[in-house]
Parts: sequence; C-alpha cells; structure tokens
Amino acid sequence: MSVRTDRASGLIRKEIALMLLGGEIHDPRLSGVVSITDVEMSRDLQYATVYFTMYGGEQAEGLEGLKSSAGFIRRQLGRKLKMRRVPELRFKSDNSMVQGEKIDRLLNSIDIPPADEGDE
Repeated sequence: MSVRTDRASGLIRKEIALMLLGGEIHDPRLSGVVSITDVEMSRDLQYATVYFTMYGGEQAEGLEGLKSSAGFIRRQLGRKLKMRRVPELRFKSDNSMVQGEKIDRLLNSIDIPPADEGDE
C-alpha cells in the first residue's frame, strides 16, 4: 500500500467508526456494538472495502444494515473528508475475532500432561 491509500483508509475507518459511535447511522439491524476493524483501499482510491465485527447482534443482519446505509455513509464522508472523490463502499464481515476465540477454546480444551523431567 502507498502512503496515500494508507492515509485515506485510516481517515475513512476513523470517520465511519465515529458515525457508528455517535449514533448517526440509524438502522435497527445495527443493534449490537459494531467495530470497524480495517479498511482496504483500491490503488486508484475508487473502492474501499470496510471490514467490521459486530458484538451482541447477528453479523449477517449487521452486514445488510451497513450495505443499506452505504449511500448515507458515503455522503457523510464527502462532507467530512477533503477527498476529490469519495470511494464506493463495500462492507465485509470480519470473522477473525470469532475464529480466534474458537481456536483459543480448542487449545484450552486440550489436556497436555506435564513433561517428565527424566525424558530429557
């Protein structure tokens, strides 16, 4: 990634997170706590893939809520950011936290006997 795309993705991530935190986005499908985990920009800054996690709600419903709010979010970004063209937003659910918790539970469930000191 270039400095330009890094800067743009950071600004977009911050502004969308602030909109969610401030309650600017009113959609009943976003009933849980929504966290923006990452934003990936295309090289030409035409598209932004926004990754999110949702706690206390259904990920699929959250995805639909964000998709339906994409136009509003994009307009708000246009007002708040000084970009020539606001990128088209694509939302994707970030399942890394859920998968990490699942792996953690599996590792904790393994019963590993302590190593004998005489085996060395």
